[in-house]
Amino acid sequence: MMTKIPLHPAHPERTCWGCDKYCPADDLRCGNGTVRTMHPCELFGEDWLESLAEKSVSGAPDCERGQTV
Repeated sequence: MMTKIPLHPAHPERTCWGCDKYCPADDLRCGNGTVRTMHPCELFGEDWLESLAEKSVSGAPDCERGQTV
């Protein structure tokens, strides 16, 4: 089961979002790597949730709808 992350955190750069421990960016205790995992809003912009919703509503990929790639 995945823990819910904040949708619009005030300072996403201060936290590693790689697991449900949410370690401070300068104290990665989980061994998730050498750098912190960025929050989706840092990667995809402030409207990351809306764009994700649009993709899920659009349905199956083209190859599953009978279209050739």
